[in-house]
Amino acid sequence: MSPTFASHLDAFGQWRAGTDARLAALARFAREHELLDDASAEWFEAMRRRLSGEKLMVAFVAEFSRGKSELINAIFFSDKGRRMMPASAGRTTMCPVELGYDAEDPVGLSLLPIETRLEAPSLAEYRAQPSAWTWHTLELSNPDTMADALAEVMRTRRVSVESAERLGFWDPQRPEDNPPPSADGLVEVPVWRHARINLPHPLLKRGLVVLDTPGLNAIGTEPELTLGLLPQADATVFILGADTGVTKSDLDIWRDHLSGPALARYVVLNKIDTLADPLSTPEQVRQVITRQCESVAQTLEIPTEHVFPISARQALAARLQGDDAALGDSRLAAFEHALSDGLLPKRRDKLAEAAVGGARQFQQQLTRRFGEMRRLHADQLVELRGLRGKSAGKVQLMIQRVQAEASEFEQCTARLHAMRSIHARMLRSALQDLSSERLRQEVEVLHQVLGGSWLPIGARRAFIELCARLRVLIEQAQQRNDEIHSMLVASFSRLNAEFGFSLVADAPLNVRRYADDLNLIERNYVQYLGLSQAFRLAQPGFQEQFRRMLISRLRVVFETVSNDIELWNKTASAQVDSQLRERRRNFKRRYESLDRIQSASGELDKRLQEVQAQDERVLQLQTRLGTLVDELAGQAWPDGEPTGEAGGDTGLASPLSPSAQPSAQALAALSLDLSLDLSLASEPSSGAQ
Repeated sequence: MSPTFASHLDAFGQWRAGTDARLAALARFAREHELLDDASAEWFEAMRRRLSGEKLMVAFVAEFSRGKSELINAIFFSDKGRRMMPASAGRTTMCPVELGYDAEDPVGLSLLPIETRLEAPSLAEYRAQPSAWTWHTLELSNPDTMADALAEVMRTRRVSVESAERLGFWDPQRPEDNPPPSADGLVEVPVWRHARINLPHPLLKRGLVVLDTPGLNAIGTEPELTLGLLPQADATVFILGADTGVTKSDLDIWRDHLSGPALARYVVLNKIDTLADPLSTPEQVRQVITRQCESVAQTLEIPTEHVFPISARQALAARLQGDDAALGDSRLAAFEHALSDGLLPKRRDKLAEAAVGGARQFQQQLTRRFGEMRRLHADQLVELRGLRGKSAGKVQLMIQRVQAEASEFEQCTARLHAMRSIHARMLRSALQDLSSERLRQEVEVLHQVLGGSWLPIGARRAFIELCARLRVLIEQAQQRNDEIHSMLVASFSRLNAEFGFSLVADAPLNVRRYADDLNLIERNYVQYLGLSQAFRLAQPGFQEQFRRMLISRLRVVFETVSNDIELWNKTASAQVDSQLRERRRNFKRRYESLDRIQSASGELDKRLQEVQAQDERVLQLQTRLGTLVDELAGQAWPDGEPTGEAGGDTGLASPLSPSAQPSAQALAALSLDLSLDLSLASEPSSGAQ
């Protein structure tokens, strides 16, 4: 049987496991030989966590009875031998269903009652409250009982029109979208607001998350779904009926919720088997399907090749029966191939860039450190060889010279203290506008506009102004980190010249790219602030949900920027501690060597051999490091590493090019700050006078 999306995802999971193993070997090597500083250890931990835990979310969106659940069954769960997700005629999935796997949570079905829509906490906050969910155990060994349990997502109940309006399922302003009331005046609404299925399926264990959404009403009335889950999905699959094409409600979903940017968007024209006509030839049926695809593409304003005609029901039956011919007739393979090619290579390349780029930069840092160690070994060998045939008095003079050099070198500690003081002050300045409190203050301005009138017409403009202010905060953080970079370049240049360090400032960090995340949030949220949503925004409960959701999304962006800046600065300053520690060790070794040589005539040759062995060990470590990094690159890039620069998403900056020099203004500012800090450090305190 031809490769499926499942087999491609399984191969991607094996690639992630192999890359993680290579990364673990590199980290273990560095740790065993005391080469791993705190900043690098933090990067290794974050990168490995990303490789093993990063999720790949595919969202299936459609109106009722378009075959979403059947398509999910055909692509992901045909190995169970029967339908797993409910897929009967009429309305089936009544609430958003999230399928994934978390090893820390028990296997089962969690259901959030629909009444939680009346409360202020968002769906994200309810995730941290297990007591708010109704729990059902799933018996993995019995597919029939599992399917029965999963049928809970179909449950509904009848409520009054007033209750339906409070819950968001009845809008007096849009009567054409309201569900028809029954003879007794009641309205059918879902029992559950959201369902989460934690299932140890091989694909879900590989990091796949499947989001099955119900129709237009649920999408439009659940802010968390529209503003949180759908925009974060790596791919969105929009499903239409081949017999109906694009209906008005389909078009409303597309224009209101799916027409924005996404990593990948696919349109599936499902149920092509219903177009079969005993009075038409197979060729005529194919022409009908082609015309329908062209019509859908024209209506949605997308290329025709982005529309995939399939029969999910036929595909599921073919896979359950092992019928390759029927599977080919279902045309599912073309869609799975596009889904695989559109998602997995991009995700793999992004992870490979991050892993290999960060490892290469770690290698560069250690190579500089190894170079410094070998230089010190070479100096020590010259010093020791010069002692051959010298008298005890000459050795004593050498000891005194080492002590004098060590004492002179220790004068750098005052300079380092001043530099660290400046660095800490500048880092606090760079992070001050990225705090959660500052973010909450900015969002509060928008919240005041939303709550300031019964019909918040100015909400859209206020939100756009908020996003503009937040982009300014990110730009200010970028500029302040650039100033830190200039200060470090100037400081390192002086320390290298005066005290023999070999410090290199890394290239400036680029956090401007996170403005793209803000732009995406702005595009996704601004549609909720138009006139069509003004009446809903006037509801206090909805406003509070909106505010919480917005703060949650923005906090992720700002915390990421803040973490990147902190990690970059920690990495930049870590080499100072490393080289300072190595130089002190070297002075100690030189003193102990000369002291032993002075007391024992046979110690010189022995000490020479020890230093030579240490130098050879450093060379072996450097060679082994290169081998481990090359093996990681070979695993991450099985088809060969790209010729362009990697590491755009590494979290560790690339080394500064030799031609980069600090500006005159940066040098002058540094000189003034250093002199002030040194003078303050040298003044006796009032208590000591």
